[in-house]
Amino acid sequence: METSQIEALIGEHCGDEHAGRDLCELLAVVAERNGIQADEEELDKGSRFVIGYVEQVPYMLKVASTAAANVGLDSEMEQILEMVRSYWAQDLDFIPDHLGVIGLLDDAYCSLTSLQAVSDHYQLQTGKFLFPDDLTAANRMMRKIIGEPYISDLDRFVTNAIKEAGVMQAVKSLASPDKKHNFENQANIWNHGPVGELPPDYLSGLGLDD
Repeated sequence: METSQIEALIGEHCGDEHAGRDLCELLAVVAERNGIQADEEELDKGSRFVIGYVEQVPYMLKVASTAAANVGLDSEMEQILEMVRSYWAQDLDFIPDHLGVIGLLDDAYCSLTSLQAVSDHYQLQTGKFLFPDDLTAANRMMRKIIGEPYISDLDRFVTNAIKEAGVMQAVKSLASPDKKHNFENQANIWNHGPVGELPPDYLSGLGLDD
């Protein structure tokens, strides 16, 4: 599936008149799971966050492709992007697409977590950012929203994709001698890095504070 098709699919589902209601219902369950009775304002805020997260995917796919080409990681990034596009093309993935906007949550998480993982590995080894957008905090919140049993499968899928693309080896070859750390001693992609644009308590009303 091409990026333009992904963008069209996102526009269709996020623009659906029932999208906000469906997300509010999901987030009410998530909040209750966290011991919170969320009010309408907090649910609406969470719904806007999720839609914004999903809608960011096409932009980030384009940014990642350009950024990787600029530093010599275009081959590895293209393999990641091909995996992402293939995942979007599957109707029956971890969360089925026929569920509307909710069915896009796993696709968006898979996409943005994969891209952030490449950026994180690049930053660990070179001290530079691959692209200016930091999705760490947003990915953590989405991880809590999706929850089990799906999230462990999605995390494994992303980890395997990064390994198969040879991202770590490629990035390590770009690093200066003093940056060639042992990857296994580094923090993983879900527990390090700056929190980006979101304040830690952004969705605390849903029990999703970072």
